[in-house]
Amino acid sequence: MLGVMQSGGWLMAPILLCSVAALAIGIERGWALHGSRVVPQGLLAEALRWVRNRAGDPPQLEELASGSPLGQVLAAGIANARRGRSLTKEAMAEAIAAVSHDLERYLTSLGVIASIAPLLGLLGTVVGMIQVFSALMADGAAHSEALAGGISEALITTAAGLTVAIPSLMLHRFLLRRVDDLVVELERQAAHLAEALHGGVPPSDQLSQP
Repeated sequence: MLGVMQSGGWLMAPILLCSVAALAIGIERGWALHGSRVVPQGLLAEALRWVRNRAGDPPQLEELASGSPLGQVLAAGIANARRGRSLTKEAMAEAIAAVSHDLERYLTSLGVIASIAPLLGLLGTVVGMIQVFSALMADGAAHSEALAGGISEALITTAAGLTVAIPSLMLHRFLLRRVDDLVVELERQAAHLAEALHGGVPPSDQLSQP
């Protein structure tokens, strides 16, 4: 493997860095976007119990908001419950927008990696081909074995770039879809809270869903 890296030239270094960064982002976002961390089971029912018991004081709301993204949205709704239905929903919509931005953290960087990795590989191939033909012109004769070996080494960077780009692109699309699904669930539970605060408490079976 080390020999392959050396054969690819200096552009293998940024391609390797891209692969490490993509792996790190994938692990971090996979952990952060786990359903139980974003939308904890039973949190909406617990928040509604606070409302019914009139126990939603500022310290409890701060604890709720700091516990999870869903808690942040619910706390915004409860804090603005006395301002009317429309303002409550507006406050939760703003909280969902902020949470959505946090959920998409590093995904832009992952998309950039998926885009530039094959370009780095292509650049490495072009540089390698220039070196091959420059060496052949200097020798004054075209040796087929040397030409084939040089082209093979030049193509290593293209293969490396594609190897990094393809899984990075797949991971980027998967994580974006995961964020979309979580945002839809946040909106659903926010709607349940708004209905409970200003139009009746949702059925208990709905509150128990994640």
